[in-house]
Amino acid sequence: MEELAREAGITVRTLRFYRERKLIPPPRREGRIAWYDATHLARLRTIAALLERGHTLSGIAELAEAFDHGRNVAELLGLGAPTEEVPVRLSPEDLADHFGDQATSENLSAALDLGYLATDGGEIVHVSRRLLDVSAALVREGIPLADVLATAHRVREHADALAALFTDLILTQPGHTTEDLARLRPLAKSVAEAELSMALDRRLQQSTNT
Repeated sequence: MEELAREAGITVRTLRFYRERKLIPPPRREGRIAWYDATHLARLRTIAALLERGHTLSGIAELAEAFDHGRNVAELLGLGAPTEEVPVRLSPEDLADHFGDQATSENLSAALDLGYLATDGGEIVHVSRRLLDVSAALVREGIPLADVLATAHRVREHADALAALFTDLILTQPGHTTEDLARLRPLAKSVAEAELSMALDRRLQQSTNT
């Protein structure tokens, strides 16, 4: 404990307090010896970074609990690894930089449930850089992250329905296989993008007329 506290630049008393608040996971024990590793040190440095960004210890504790109970990367990729999206590795302080005080345990849990985030040791992995960038841009425009994530759930439902339509269109044709589906997926994306663009045009026109 003394070695860990020294490496983290805190007192043993502070470290004990963090342990009591369950801000760090318990050590591995061998008899009367408690072993701490790089994961504990990384968590302590994350706590320090979040405190510097204005987060409270209560908020950090909620974030830590969400991290510890989130799906790991293996579980997430087991649901179907993205073939085109680029995953992004993040630290908790990176999330704070992207979303400020909206990087709450509630929003983190919602993102975990949605499958946007997974955990990998002391790191967080976002499954799509594009979705991360869009979410952060919407928050910078003043849209609450909770609303962004709630809308993402609805978008997911519509996207699944569109994917099912295109899959049925291809695979119900004689002689067509999943290889054809993969080869023709850019066509489905082009149709979806064009239709969404025209739908937005119609919405803008309606808003102008009213």
